[in-house]
Amino acid sequence: MGFQSTASTKELDEASSSQQLSALPPVPMTIIAHRGASGHLPEHTMASKALAYGMGADFIEQDVVMSKDNHLIVHHDLTLDATTNVATQFPNRQRQDGHFYVIDFTLAELKTLSVSERVTTPGKAKYPNRFPINIGEFKLHTLAEELTLIQALNTSHGKQVGIYPEVKSPWFHHQAGKDISLAVLQTLKAFGYTQKSDKVFLQSFDANELMRINSELLPKLKMNIALVQLIAFTDWQETKQRVGGKWQNYSYDWMFSAQGVAQIARYADGIGPWFPMLVDDNWQASALLTEAQRLNMTIHPYTFRIEDTPKRFASFEHWLQYTNKKLGITGVFTDFPARAKSALMH
Repeated sequence: MGFQSTASTKELDEASSSQQLSALPPVPMTIIAHRGASGHLPEHTMASKALAYGMGADFIEQDVVMSKDNHLIVHHDLTLDATTNVATQFPNRQRQDGHFYVIDFTLAELKTLSVSERVTTPGKAKYPNRFPINIGEFKLHTLAEELTLIQALNTSHGKQVGIYPEVKSPWFHHQAGKDISLAVLQTLKAFGYTQKSDKVFLQSFDANELMRINSELLPKLKMNIALVQLIAFTDWQETKQRVGGKWQNYSYDWMFSAQGVAQIARYADGIGPWFPMLVDDNWQASALLTEAQRLNMTIHPYTFRIEDTPKRFASFEHWLQYTNKKLGITGVFTDFPARAKSALMH
């Protein structure tokens, strides 16, 4: 889908040429630092967040999971295997599936771990040309610690860089008796993020939980922040829901129709799709994109990485310019906030 298209190559190349793109007026673009400046420093570390701030990101993302003792930890995965030395520090704490889960460790235990670049197998980095693995002294941190940093930087720089937390796998936390959504919202409220004007987006892949947040939790807490429905393909098995007493894989298929997008708009302010979902095989706007734009929804696709630049584009910058000027998309998640910002100034 999208990236794999080879149809009408000559026509597509002409349609997205630099000359034609430069003739189109730019649309203001929001740069969201994906897990911080994760193209330059290990993801979701305080150093990565500070660098993203310095690179001029408009928003900084926080993926949030819960510890055994109910602290909110900024970490992308439910497991610790791919980004920490947990197997060395706690060699006998894995579950039957062989993985080490954040939720099985206390905050004090998590603070003893070292964080490094993401690996696919021990000693092999997922992105070999990024920050070297096992270099430096990086640690896990809480959501409150990161919000404190960002707000302090806003004070010292006289800026208002926003936050973009994601409630990770609410279904998984519910299984363990933990209401992660309520805990995240309570923390946001404590830091003054209560209204849509407060430069915060709250995102999740879990549609049922976003509906609950919209209809139950936000009114209960007297909050009204912007919500974003993240979109996956069903076969990614991103979310589960309880059906007849059993947890089953959630189907996202309904979200790709015009009726589905309209349904999302009833409980969320925007969508966060994987970029290929927004273009058809001819690299024109997909039905998902067209309908979301018609409804004036926020559209923030993920994830713009230099390493993932589609072959049909001459550069990462060209890809971003096409996304902005040709497709009219006004915000992106990127591992490279400075490169993205620079690309959209030309």
